[in-house]
Amino acid sequence: MSQKEPVTVPIPAQNNLPNDATPAEAASVPVREQRTAYDLNLVTIQVTPGVVWLQIPDAGLYILCGSPSEVVKHLVLRGLIQTITRDGVTYETGPNAILLSDLLVQNGGFANLTEFPVLQMLYRQGMIIPGHPNNNGIKPLLIGSATQVRAQMEYIHRGNYGLVSKEEILACGIEEEMADLMMRVKLKFAFGKIRHPSELLDALEVTDEESHIRNGVTVRRVGFNRYRFAYRGRTVDIDMNLPPNTLYLPSYALGYHRIQQPYFAVLHRGEGDGWDPHRPSMASVIMLQGRIYLIDAAPAVFYTLSALGINISEVEGIFHTHGHDDHFAGLPALIHSGRRLKYYATPLVRAAVAKKFAALMLMEEEQFGQFFEICDLMFDEWNTFDGLDVMPIYSPHPTETNILLFRTLDTDGYKTYAHWADIASFHVLDKMVGDGPDDLPASFVARIKNNYLLPADIKKLDIDGGLIHGKAEDFRDDPSGRLILSHTDRPLTLEEMKIGSETSFGAMDILIPGYQDYLYPRAFRYLHEFFPEVDVAQIRMLLNSPILEYNVGTIIHRSNENKHTIDMVLSGTVAYLESTFGVRNHLSFGSLIGVNLFFGKQKVFEGTYRALSHCSIMRFSYTLFHAFLENNGILHKVELILDKVDFLRKTWLFGEQTSFAKLGGIAREMTTVQLAAGEELPIPERAALWLVAQGAMQVCSRQGAVLEVVKGGGFIGESLYFEAQHNWRFRAEQATLLYCVHKEDLLDIPIVHWKMLEIFAKRKSL
Repeated sequence: MSQKEPVTVPIPAQNNLPNDATPAEAASVPVREQRTAYDLNLVTIQVTPGVVWLQIPDAGLYILCGSPSEVVKHLVLRGLIQTITRDGVTYETGPNAILLSDLLVQNGGFANLTEFPVLQMLYRQGMIIPGHPNNNGIKPLLIGSATQVRAQMEYIHRGNYGLVSKEEILACGIEEEMADLMMRVKLKFAFGKIRHPSELLDALEVTDEESHIRNGVTVRRVGFNRYRFAYRGRTVDIDMNLPPNTLYLPSYALGYHRIQQPYFAVLHRGEGDGWDPHRPSMASVIMLQGRIYLIDAAPAVFYTLSALGINISEVEGIFHTHGHDDHFAGLPALIHSGRRLKYYATPLVRAAVAKKFAALMLMEEEQFGQFFEICDLMFDEWNTFDGLDVMPIYSPHPTETNILLFRTLDTDGYKTYAHWADIASFHVLDKMVGDGPDDLPASFVARIKNNYLLPADIKKLDIDGGLIHGKAEDFRDDPSGRLILSHTDRPLTLEEMKIGSETSFGAMDILIPGYQDYLYPRAFRYLHEFFPEVDVAQIRMLLNSPILEYNVGTIIHRSNENKHTIDMVLSGTVAYLESTFGVRNHLSFGSLIGVNLFFGKQKVFEGTYRALSHCSIMRFSYTLFHAFLENNGILHKVELILDKVDFLRKTWLFGEQTSFAKLGGIAREMTTVQLAAGEELPIPERAALWLVAQGAMQVCSRQGAVLEVVKGGGFIGESLYFEAQHNWRFRAEQATLLYCVHKEDLLDIPIVHWKMLEIFAKRKSL
């Protein structure tokens, strides 16, 4: 292979231009004679889908373009963050600016989660540390639209501190004396002062006009999520749009597991921290009586659950410890459900998380409850939910945190699991003790330590160390049955190995074994919901059918294949793939496969069903299913709505995680609208949504300019659910058939609500 020819690059005499140097000033800097080298300015590197690295070394700019969850881990693996030593100080390299996506959410994932990249710049690079060789007075820089820059500032503020005043803490029902102590803790971690991110970061709000960044580099917006950077007469375009059906990827690969459900068990789904590029962040799954609960919303939660053979629709709810991104960034995936998941936390933690979520999403704090079913927990008490007891305990941390102790009854007493994330080391706590007005009483700190050492059969510990995390040595004499050391990005030391054990992704600790199959009761609950008018004995007759297990990657049903059976998804992740509409949807628990063929309605657009994880399927014979429907007088009723349900399942909006029961309810209220080419759609006074069945619709400005063309499977009219004022006109590009959905409670389906918000935000930016 021939070596690439070097290019001749003029280099500035010195790379210490003032931070506010203009393009003209930068161009006037004398250059050396010349240097033979590769031109490293305006070089781009595709880090991962939707994320680009842009470097301009001569201007001292290294720009991270796009910032989804755990992007720092990708930069480490690509060698774009490295550990170096300078003037005797060891620290990390990395970006010093972040270009924000125009769209906060792309394909269901947060595109702008700058909390950890900013922390990496401030502390791991040393840009804020006094006397650090990398602290040269230049602040990290956020670049992007005014809307996203301002939203990120508030999100970072809430991510750093959570609740920012004693009044906000009191509003959560905390007594005044305890609120005062909590505020003292917060100020100790904040070095005595809560500072707005504007004191730590610079911001550049970019428009379609050229804006100067630093040292002669300029930027302007040239299209949706597309920016053009210029330096010394050259330009480069950055496109941060995710292709359809492409997700933000984690930095690690996980194997696939087939999980059996004991009566009470802890399934481990993460032992790393926010910096570990090889492992998911600390998180667990509680399994009790066939129900599944998550502990924390770690990044890539959908990916980790799929690797464990768990579909998001199988999850009952989430227990949340706190709102730092390595425990928070998976919340969007939890909204990918056809029902609101239960959200378990103390009002203190919930308030901090809701404020951060609202800041990020540019919505009201109260809207958090539109995506989750709020289940508040009381501190220091056993709260009982469906046979599971949980006690939240306050843990000192920069943002509001409750650690969690779980228990349930066995034949010989209670079995317990403690999830201690995040905690503070005893050394850090002791330094907070004193007699001053800003110090903590010794009795308060002693109570915290005693709580940390409460015994449990299994206890998972944060041992990340430093200023805000725990240390293994504090638990050397812990009376618990088993200690699991977690929340770190390094191997355990020999001393730590003497104190506690390790675990791995997919490992399970069984606290109470089970002696029953939980899939059949789960199938019964779903069928009873789907056929509420049918006698229970008839449903049990239908349940006398086999359950089949499929390995990951297996095709369950090929396009247009006639198998003479109907399958129902009981566990795991099954994808519906259909190329005509470009659909790749994940089916919810209870979804039926092959019903179309049962009624002799095989379609040209029938898709393929593929197992994305290990999964379980209940298989009904045609004979049994036909007898079930006919004997209960619902054969014709089911057939009537089938075509509409089939269409809904193939759309991006309704096809993912929305149950057959909900799709049936939507289908019953759908009407059809036929438009001729060039005809405009009249806008009704009440909320309605239109799905394009055939043809295409133009989304136009008030002045008639075409902004977007929506084709088969797409939708229009979502703005009527979010704003009283309708900002667009809709015109048929050709003869078009629409389905109109007159259903005002569409926003009660979290995944539908989320996707409508995503498209609404995208169209507003056109």
